[in-house]
Amino acid sequence: MSGLRVIAGAAKGRKLKMPPGEGTRPVMDRVKEAVFNILADDIVEATFLDLFAGSGSVGIEALSRGAARATFVEKNASAVRIIQANLAATGLTAQGRVVRSDVLIYLHNNPREGFDFIYVAPPQYHNLWAETLQALDERPGWVNPDGTAIVQIDPHEFAELALKHFVLGDQRKYGNTLMCFYERQAEE
Repeated sequence: MSGLRVIAGAAKGRKLKMPPGEGTRPVMDRVKEAVFNILADDIVEATFLDLFAGSGSVGIEALSRGAARATFVEKNASAVRIIQANLAATGLTAQGRVVRSDVLIYLHNNPREGFDFIYVAPPQYHNLWAETLQALDERPGWVNPDGTAIVQIDPHEFAELALKHFVLGDQRKYGNTLMCFYERQAEE
């Protein structure tokens, strides 16, 4: 691995720091590139919520590619400091907001605003991805109408979920990474 970096946009090529320890698994460049190719121009002026943010590389990529704002939620204090340092190193601090919190506690609150895209990349094999989607389904206001929750998991973790407000719109497999795109349904 050549190290973490911003792939495209205003901060293209900037190197990013990784939090210490084993708790963070960075998304591979080719997966990150594929996800942002799928989102394409929809990311421009979008709002982005990066859950289990780790180094912040996905939210920073969104900002670099033109997202209006990104909020990063991470409970690990050293990872929070790394996200802040990475935002500063890329010149994107003004558009980023870093929240130190457990994701499920954060999502238990009623949202002040919705997001166009929510990226969910939790530690593997703890069923946190499903718990996170269920939390979003209980409070769908976290996701704007026509918004998307993007889940990064190991393919072995995938299971069908009974959701009221979201439907699995697309799935893409890249080696041992499965990307699931859950679209918020229009209200009846």
